[in-house]
Amino acid sequence: MVYNSQSRISYFSDKSINEIALPERFTFPFYYEPHPLAKIAAAELEHYLETQTELEHNFGLRADIEGTPIGKMFGILVVKDTEGKLGYLSAFSGKLAGSNDHPKFVPPVFDMLVENSFFLKEQEIINTINAQIEGIWSNENYLRLKQDIKRLSAESLLEISALKKQLKNNKEDRKKLRESQKNSLNEQDYIIAEAQLVRQSLHDKYQLRTLTNKWAQLLEEMQTRLTQFETNIETLKNERKERSAALQQQLFEQYVFLNKDGKLKSLHEIFSQTPLGKPPAAAGECAAPKLLQFAFSRGYKPLAMAEFWWGAAPKSEIRKHKHFYPACTGKCKPILAHMLEGMPVDENPLLRTPEKNSMLEIVYEDESFIVVNKPAGLRSVPGVDIQDSVYTRLKDVLVNNEPLIIHRLDMDTSGLLVVAKNREVHKHIQRQFLQRKVSKCYTALLSKVIDQSEGEIDLPLCADLFNRPRQLVCFKAGKKSVTRWKVINRYKDTTKVNFWPLTGRTHQLRMHSAHELGLNAPIVGDDLYGSASERMYLHAAYLEFIHPKTKEKISFEVEDFF
Repeated sequence: MVYNSQSRISYFSDKSINEIALPERFTFPFYYEPHPLAKIAAAELEHYLETQTELEHNFGLRADIEGTPIGKMFGILVVKDTEGKLGYLSAFSGKLAGSNDHPKFVPPVFDMLVENSFFLKEQEIINTINAQIEGIWSNENYLRLKQDIKRLSAESLLEISALKKQLKNNKEDRKKLRESQKNSLNEQDYIIAEAQLVRQSLHDKYQLRTLTNKWAQLLEEMQTRLTQFETNIETLKNERKERSAALQQQLFEQYVFLNKDGKLKSLHEIFSQTPLGKPPAAAGECAAPKLLQFAFSRGYKPLAMAEFWWGAAPKSEIRKHKHFYPACTGKCKPILAHMLEGMPVDENPLLRTPEKNSMLEIVYEDESFIVVNKPAGLRSVPGVDIQDSVYTRLKDVLVNNEPLIIHRLDMDTSGLLVVAKNREVHKHIQRQFLQRKVSKCYTALLSKVIDQSEGEIDLPLCADLFNRPRQLVCFKAGKKSVTRWKVINRYKDTTKVNFWPLTGRTHQLRMHSAHELGLNAPIVGDDLYGSASERMYLHAAYLEFIHPKTKEKISFEVEDFF
């Protein structure tokens, strides 16, 4: 490998690529098996990362480096330079060691961190505003005032409550006295005594009004002083919000992307046609757009790409050291749609229609429902681009009934699926699923040997909004997700387990298998959270629920073939 610092290209040695055919089409970025040239380039970049000493970044791979471990996504782009020589470009997503400027890697589409940039100047102003807000929050007078208001508010309630109690007792005493005076005093004396009681009542009311007004005036004065602090905080927050929004918009205008024909589009133009209507934060900072931008700007021809994770995994996502990953959908898909326009690109493997030559195995059927053994690779319901599914196949079979899908299995999961023949049955069985009264057991083959024999995983899950359909572990916003598991067999490099999902979240078993806080062993063939194989080895093996007509328990079991 020869690196040219001026062109940022690392050139292949003729010996390493002598017998490798060039790709006919560019890599489909969102689902791919890296081309052999891309694998060689990635291996060379990994070797550089393992041996380099100048990057002051803690990837979480060495115990002797201080700081918070932060893994990174790296990308390579195989290109032909203007003279037809083969090499590759390297990039990283976001910043590395707090900087965008690293000679081995292509620069960002727009470098917001260059000295005296508008970003840094405006960021300094925003940081000053943050410091002012923090200053008010930590101001002794402000803190003391908040404490005093809280303390005096409590004191006022106690004092007013005590007086009200005393005045109530006074009123009861006056009532008793009035009753006794009716019988013991003549009319003239009673009138005089009654007037005295009325004066006492008026005096009590005056006492309560005076005390209430005293506290109200004191607390109002203190609240006015507190409001001055809080108004200043709110004013600073609004200024910060306005400046941040303006800065974000200014940044979006600086990010302008090329394609092979030299056509330019800004982030704003690209994302204005998406459901979001505007770019998400950090759009354009991923490796793939950086690589293509540099290649197009220098006249290089892109041939293939790949991205891999280097270092410790983030707490929320599934990321494995040295594993290849597709480009993200939320941030990169709209950008790459523009940048790859007009280029021959590999077909999307997810749009391939599965073979129909295999019959859909019906495990059980009566007048209420059908239970099928769904093969891996077949959808439960039709997709936007692919119609073939359990639903469409059953629709062709059930002439007099509309198949009503009660629950779903991932396309790559095989096994038992229940389909109702009418709405009453659908509602009855679906309610059992929602109320977690259905017993389910899955069989899976995990990608490493598990030491423990059984256990329970409790990791809350939520959708990765910018990288659908992937899920995240999130202890703040995630929904409760619980799985029981038990080892069936251990093999040389894999483990066969049973899963009993006690909740029914999207990708629950896949996430609980792959995440480091779960079993830290992706299911074999899980191309989202692990590595692709001929199929994903997850099978819905057992189902038990109450029959909607007979009201008796009914169960079904289909063994996996792995």
